[in-house]
Amino acid sequence: MTSAIEMHGPPHVQRYLETGGEDGYHWRNGTTVLLLFTTGRKSGEERTNALILREWGDAWIIVASRGGTDKPPAWFLNLSDDPDIEIQIKADRFPVRARVATPEEKPAMWSAMTEVWPDYDAYQEKTDREIPVVVLERR
Repeated sequence: MTSAIEMHGPPHVQRYLETGGEDGYHWRNGTTVLLLFTTGRKSGEERTNALILREWGDAWIIVASRGGTDKPPAWFLNLSDDPDIEIQIKADRFPVRARVATPEEKPAMWSAMTEVWPDYDAYQEKTDREIPVVVLERR
């Protein structure tokens, strides 16, 4: 079994896919991870990212932080162009519709995400860009 702390980026995605999430679902500091499948808005190719998730009622939430850079992550731009995407949680891959949390929803969702990954607050302090919380609802 690969150490969760060692996995990041493409190796994390590959191991998650190979093991149906047995390696990769549980990640650093007790977080859990999903795989997000989008279509590249320029390439038209499938793109896969491993992202920290929280359950939120019947949905899941993720954060488009990109470590607090001034540009959003490519996956966020991809799902902004086409919100009908797929996610994989453990071995279960299924279709979802992505949307940005409303201003009313975001404070509670942001708090839930920073409970498991406090660095999100530091990321927000590094940029003038408002980092969105993305809600993924099963289709």
